[in-house]
Amino acid sequence: MTLNHLGWDAYFESQRTKAYEVGRVVLEHKHMYRIVSDDGEYLGELAGKFRHEASVKSDYPAVGDWVWITKLPNEQKTVIHGVLTRKSAFSRQAAGEKTEEQIVAANVDYVFLVNALNKDFNLRRIERYLLLAYESGALPVIVLTKQDLCEQVDVLIEETRSIAFGVDVFAVDSVSGTGIQELKSFIKDGKTVALLGSSGVGKSTLLNALIGEEVSKTGGIREGDDKGRHTTTHRELFRLPGGGLVIDTPGMRELQLWEGSSAVDATFTDIEQLSKVCRFSDCKHETEPGCAVRYAIEEGTLELERLTSYNKLQREIAYAARKQSTVLAREERNKWKQITKSMRKGKQK
Repeated sequence: MTLNHLGWDAYFESQRTKAYEVGRVVLEHKHMYRIVSDDGEYLGELAGKFRHEASVKSDYPAVGDWVWITKLPNEQKTVIHGVLTRKSAFSRQAAGEKTEEQIVAANVDYVFLVNALNKDFNLRRIERYLLLAYESGALPVIVLTKQDLCEQVDVLIEETRSIAFGVDVFAVDSVSGTGIQELKSFIKDGKTVALLGSSGVGKSTLLNALIGEEVSKTGGIREGDDKGRHTTTHRELFRLPGGGLVIDTPGMRELQLWEGSSAVDATFTDIEQLSKVCRFSDCKHETEPGCAVRYAIEEGTLELERLTSYNKLQREIAYAARKQSTVLAREERNKWKQITKSMRKGKQK
């Protein structure tokens, strides 16, 4: 197996150095990593210098990352010295109160945004995932699972297409295999796909169908709310028998935005286009006269819920930016305090 089979391309080749070998992270668990290279798999551990210099969560390797490594002689172990610049990265605000970016999957070509065709079907959630998919630099593909549980498949597909302009939308039944072959056309040799979605939407069953064998545990449907049971507990990269790579991720019950300002126009193309013909360039689409967006809602060509979602995500993006700015300012102050303290100690000596 060559590096090209693992996703290595000209973008990463341009970063090549003779100082280290390279490998790709296929599994991460508490800063211990499984690395795959052109000659097999290795257990990877961070170099001491790496640990010392890494200041935030996103500095550390994520599943899908290419890393600089030194292979230890006579052992299936490596030391990780650094992370190559990412080609794409799907990230979110890390869970918890601390303002910090968490890389969910790195160096992905396509993001399969998975949503179930049952009571848990949610267009607003799909909009949120689309926003972050566009921001990541990967191409989104919407996969609607559990087709066998839905009596209005065509209706929900059209509803999805109405808020996902130009995005491929597929309905599948992972158990019977219906629709799986169409998805495989995206998973080509050397290309990486990430499966992303909320808990219980059927990502594990979909992964098993794509690979052709059970590599991930699956859970049943909970009674009462039609939500599947959470089964995947970590991120992991798999290579399909016919080539291509798939990153499976745990279901995300909460998807807080980290970035998204540059992807709003791609996610909400309809509203952005209407905004250009509003009478006022700074129209808030509330009570202003000559608002094209409000007119479209009155005419029934735009759903009010769509505008509400647009405004909500805009507010979240602005709030996230303010929090990040505050954190960066605090970190900068702390850094200079440490530098000043070190300088004073040096003078005292």
